[in-house]
Amino acid sequence: MKVAVVHALTKVSDIVWELPPSYKEGMRVPARIFATERLIREMDEAVFEQISNVATLPGIARCAMCMPDGHSGYGFPIGGVAAMDIARGGVISPGGIGFDINCGMRLVVTNLTWEEVQPHLKRLVDLLYLRVPAGVGSTGFLRLSRPEFRAVLEEGAHWCVRHGYGWHEDLELTEENGRIEGADPDAVSERAIDRGIKQIGTLGSGNHYLEIQVVRPEHIYDRKVAEKFGITIPNQVVVMFHCGSRGFGHQVTSDYLQVFLRVMESKYGIRILDRELASAPFDSPEGQRYFAAMKTALNVSFANRQVILHRIREVFSEVFGRSAEDLGMHMVYDVAHNTAKLERHLVDGQQRQLLVHRKGSTRAFGPGLPGLPERYRDTGQPVIIGGSMETGSYLLVGVPGGGESFFSTAHGSGRTMSRARARRLWRGQTLQQEMETHGVYVRTASWSGLAEEAGGAYKKIDDVVEATELAGLSRRVVRFTPVGNVKG
Repeated sequence: MKVAVVHALTKVSDIVWELPPSYKEGMRVPARIFATERLIREMDEAVFEQISNVATLPGIARCAMCMPDGHSGYGFPIGGVAAMDIARGGVISPGGIGFDINCGMRLVVTNLTWEEVQPHLKRLVDLLYLRVPAGVGSTGFLRLSRPEFRAVLEEGAHWCVRHGYGWHEDLELTEENGRIEGADPDAVSERAIDRGIKQIGTLGSGNHYLEIQVVRPEHIYDRKVAEKFGITIPNQVVVMFHCGSRGFGHQVTSDYLQVFLRVMESKYGIRILDRELASAPFDSPEGQRYFAAMKTALNVSFANRQVILHRIREVFSEVFGRSAEDLGMHMVYDVAHNTAKLERHLVDGQQRQLLVHRKGSTRAFGPGLPGLPERYRDTGQPVIIGGSMETGSYLLVGVPGGGESFFSTAHGSGRTMSRARARRLWRGQTLQQEMETHGVYVRTASWSGLAEEAGGAYKKIDDVVEATELAGLSRRVVRFTPVGNVKG
């Protein structure tokens, strides 16, 4: 990071930093970064340029925010949060949501211990690798007609459960109950449908993964809440996976970026500092059509993760000769990244309806908030933060004081280097061997893709979670140790 940027930052506290509106012409609000000084210095300069650009968008409320795992992205930094006041000309921006719409995390417990699973680990990972396709262009086992796929766009995970790919309780434990209302298949292109129709039940590539993990007793930080979330036995085995809307979401984003670039300035007089922040007024025809299209991608992603869970349950049942119900394979929660949602939040002492963009950021509702499953009403929302495949991941919980960030928190470790640089520093085959030596069995669809996801290419997950907790965004419940991994 350049010294000039460091000097421009105002240190609000040990964990909160700001670029004031005077930092850049056109900023309407401050740009706020939640991070320790160490994490601030690990962030690339583009993070600060991008989050200050976000602060120039029409209708933005309170401040533009970046989470502790922040790194540069398209338009918004990854880890960016911005709430737009729709009554005050707020815009919707695809760059504030991302190409992989509703990329997210799902966590599933079992009643198995590591001692029971260890002898079967390689068979489990090998079967998961076969049953949950990974990598660029991978396709799933579902063969849907176009009418069936359009039904998925509207119904999300509900379509899957209705067709036998899951349990009814899975819906209760999925953000938006696995289906967001207002999705309109007519708002998406035929090209988007072509790209998505064969990809339900697949991981994809990049930082997406499916991981078998263990809860060590010393890594339970809040036993009462952990038990509420289903973590009840020593050395319990859980399964976590991370994926999104794949090619469908990417095409929806690409299509509407072009629409917004055509109308943004000529029709609505919106001038921006970066074309990647192409926007339209939320209440405009273009804004509403994109919002409805984006919701179909949210639903596709919920369906994708639902079918993957179904396949995981099949694999565990096959290996252990017991039903998934008997193995206690219940969901903890499914959280979405890369979304924009209408929510009510307190701003300047008034409740306002805001369009909250979360780009590589997780919703983290505190206790008692509407939208929580009844069983988590008193605890707050489970928050799943994935680490690198070499280090571990966390389960956190939303906190009552999270309103300052519009109840948003970090979503992962956050990269410290480009994928290209990671490929220069690591070889996939060597990395796989080293990880197995350290107790993590990995199957991958791409050696270069594996190298890109080396642990050294990411911030330390413990540092990110510590900053998240110190900032009052969410708090630790459990840390997970990886033992088996399927990578795209």
